[in-house]
Amino acid sequence: MKPAVRGLYAVTPELALEALLEAVSAAIAGGARLVQYRDKCSSSRQRLRQAKALQALCRRHGVPLIINDDPALASTVGAAGVHLGAADVSPGAARRRLGPRALIGVSCYASLSRAEAAQAAGADYVAFGSFYPSPTKPGACRAPLELLQQAKRALKIPVVAIGGITPANGAGLVARGADAVAVIHGLFGSEDIEAAARCYARLFPDHSESGNPSRTTTAGKAP
Repeated sequence: MKPAVRGLYAVTPELALEALLEAVSAAIAGGARLVQYRDKCSSSRQRLRQAKALQALCRRHGVPLIINDDPALASTVGAAGVHLGAADVSPGAARRRLGPRALIGVSCYASLSRAEAAQAAGADYVAFGSFYPSPTKPGACRAPLELLQQAKRALKIPVVAIGGITPANGAGLVARGADAVAVIHGLFGSEDIEAAARCYARLFPDHSESGNPSRTTTAGKAP
């Protein structure tokens, strides 16, 4: 059994450790169902320190921690899985490193064919976007909204939407088939992270205000 990919998927900004833990704690309290550690700039030592601390935090709350780009780091800290981009190792290589229980996600940008290839290679979920202008990646290619509907027809694994998502525009993404919305700035750039997380979490009909119980789904099936 693997963690369900459903609901608010919190992707971390680059922060000092204490601020990072405080921010992620607030996101989880507000209803984040998954957390992705994403840091493109820090040293390997700093990333290891932060990933270990985040893994301990997420484990206490029953929330899966996904590591961006780095299967080795995910393996070292015992994270639930890894998220891969176009320049990273293949899903198959990540699977060999992390084992059959790992949750492996793949960024597919605006490409359905890339998503189909990722599914065939053993990915557990795919992510499309940017659907809206994003302060994190201002030059990112835009994905059309209808891509979500196409993906839901073509794929058997969960689909994550990313890029400039707000509680207001996120409703349309969920209606078109997004199983989860991945958010950085709209969540962690808020003055009240917990309240922002609750707004995103309410986009999903099965969201519970009572906390974040560990939830599982069978591999290869959308929850």
